[in-house]
Amino acid sequence: MSQRIRRVNEAVKQVLAGALADLKDPRVGFVTLTDVRTSPDLARAEVFYTVLPDDPEARARTAAGLRSAAPLLRRELGARQRLRRVPELVFTHDPVPEHGRRIESLLRGETRPGGGDPDDHPRG
Repeated sequence: MSQRIRRVNEAVKQVLAGALADLKDPRVGFVTLTDVRTSPDLARAEVFYTVLPDDPEARARTAAGLRSAAPLLRRELGARQRLRRVPELVFTHDPVPEHGRRIESLLRGETRPGGGDPDDHPRG
């Protein structure tokens, strides 16, 4: 990845984090942006996020709110950054923190409620 793309990714992440704080959509609760990956031609930016509380219902609400707010957030990005092309924003829930918590619990020898081996459960 080029140094320019790294700088663009970080700038996009900072602008969007600030814009999300001002967002009035009640579906978008406590969201943390974890990463941004912009295509080399700046046509598309995949924005990874986590949400609290971390449950399927909150994730679904937040995903819908972010999809709905994407055009507004893109305009805000264009207004704050001097980019030749403002990328299309695609929001993706980031599963890495959840996987990290699961690995930590396995290392501590914890099992899921109801007992049994955690590996007996399907992975999400």
